[in-house]
Amino acid sequence: MPASPNPASSPKAAPAPFYEQVKQLILRQIHSGAWPPHQKIPSEAELVAQLGFSRMTVHRALRELTSDGLLVRMQGVGTFVAEPKGQAALFEVRNIADEIASRGHRHRLEVIRMQSETANGERSMALGVREGQPVFHSLIVHYENDVPVQIEDRYVNPAVAPEYLDQDFSSETPYVYLNRLAPLTEGEHVVEAVLASAEEQQLLRIPAAEPCLMIRRRTWSGRRAVTSARLLYPGSRYRLEGHFGS
Repeated sequence: MPASPNPASSPKAAPAPFYEQVKQLILRQIHSGAWPPHQKIPSEAELVAQLGFSRMTVHRALRELTSDGLLVRMQGVGTFVAEPKGQAALFEVRNIADEIASRGHRHRLEVIRMQSETANGERSMALGVREGQPVFHSLIVHYENDVPVQIEDRYVNPAVAPEYLDQDFSSETPYVYLNRLAPLTEGEHVVEAVLASAEEQQLLRIPAAEPCLMIRRRTWSGRRAVTSARLLYPGSRYRLEGHFGS
């Protein structure tokens, strides 16, 4: 990395704090490929000598880049460029209608049930409501080119969407409707391999022995739990993809 003059001596210095300037210089090396993943970067002392900033400034820049997941610091060994993180549908909360449309296919849904139920212990914990309070329950099948590809078994917090049961969802999915009322700020996923129940086999048109992929998903808007959903995909027709980095 070429040396950079101390911004304090330059009349055209950027207004950003010095540690932010150090972060940008390091990010430039990473994004350009000069410092690829897993490469050990110069030590704090070496960066101080190269860049002309104080050790405190360089230390803060490295600390924040490590906190952001862009660097990995190993005590007694050094600091390394982290493997870049990626995102895909498995780790994101996306609208299934958009996913199907992106493949050039046609989406439609069928509402099987829309009803109010009494929250048991599991539902009360998942949605942050008192046990015995009403919660909204919808069971919906999503189709791709008229082939069932997902069962959406969703419980909704009535305090967030009091008119949820009045929606027919012919023009938008529950995801779109709920995200408009309470924009998603946090999500939780648990993925399992399961066998479908007898009703689910019939809805998905699959044999009893066919394995399915299931995502249990909870979402929040701010501090309020919005939904708790169980999403079931037939293993022979759907693939969940995702990328991650350490």
